[in-house]
Amino acid sequence: MNIDTYEASAAAERMNRYGAEGRPFLFLVDYAMRECVVEPLEEIDPERLLYAIGSRTNAAARKRETLPEWVWEPRFCPQEEYDRAFDTVMRQLRAGNSYLANLTYATPVRCNLSLPAIFELTEARYKIGLADRFVCFSPETFVRIGSDGTIASFPMKGTIDAGLPDAERRILNDPKEAAEHATIVDLIRNDLSRVAAGVKVARYRYVDRIRTHCGDLLQVSSEIRGQLSPDWHGRIGSVLFKLLPAGSVTGAPKPRTLEIIAEAETYDRGYYTGICGLFDGEKLDSGVMIRFLEQPVGGAEGEYLFKSGGGITHRSDRGAEYEEMKKKVYVPLRRNDLDR
Repeated sequence: MNIDTYEASAAAERMNRYGAEGRPFLFLVDYAMRECVVEPLEEIDPERLLYAIGSRTNAAARKRETLPEWVWEPRFCPQEEYDRAFDTVMRQLRAGNSYLANLTYATPVRCNLSLPAIFELTEARYKIGLADRFVCFSPETFVRIGSDGTIASFPMKGTIDAGLPDAERRILNDPKEAAEHATIVDLIRNDLSRVAAGVKVARYRYVDRIRTHCGDLLQVSSEIRGQLSPDWHGRIGSVLFKLLPAGSVTGAPKPRTLEIIAEAETYDRGYYTGICGLFDGEKLDSGVMIRFLEQPVGGAEGEYLFKSGGGITHRSDRGAEYEEMKKKVYVPLRRNDLDR
């Protein structure tokens, strides 16, 4: 990869130092917080690391070439294989060891585009392309911090096919989805209270529409806000690492649920469900790295892994959760590419 990485404590120290200096930087934190990237913006080589976060990007605008016929062939695991991991989680939930656990899976996908091409052709608030390892195109904000120290999180829980009849009403009135969302909102509110004052839920369960290459999805989010102390710029890393790993992709209670996830999942998440972000010298924007396409080590050209999943509660149905995992295996192509 030819890019420096750091464990959590060293990464937090670099973030704190750059924040205190008002020096813009980009950061990636993997799920296990063992392989973190923290680089000043002016030192990032776009041949190694591409980013597009909000309106900031280091990807040069290029004239769009004619695309080949789009090939996207996921090879989903059999329902029975998914059920084994689901049942492991469900046993723990019924034993009272967790209220909500986010179960994920790595789906092999054949695609005829390179990772840099997919980065260029996708549309998302948070896009990261790391050398020949992965591309992430995430719609989910982790935290945003304003120049005045206002911190806000926007946990995303609840997904439905927008083409279904009365889809918005169905997702908002689903008891399982409502319980899952409430649990995550409570978890994130508690997490933010560790670093901020006056934490409150500003918006509860609003619906966003997300375009994908195979149709639109509706996703349910909430907004939680608080206030950091005036010296927050010099504590950026300390603040962020107190909030990790992200509650929306782990569960509650977080420490025990992390152990359950490790037992149930059969692969290493790596950077998937970690966070990425950018500090511009005054404010910070960061996202949860979901919607994630990875080049496996030693994999053949055009062979990838797409990592996806969803929250499991005691009300979850294994068939519905399996279908949700599959539904999230998508690429959010830009509108003009969707209309080709």
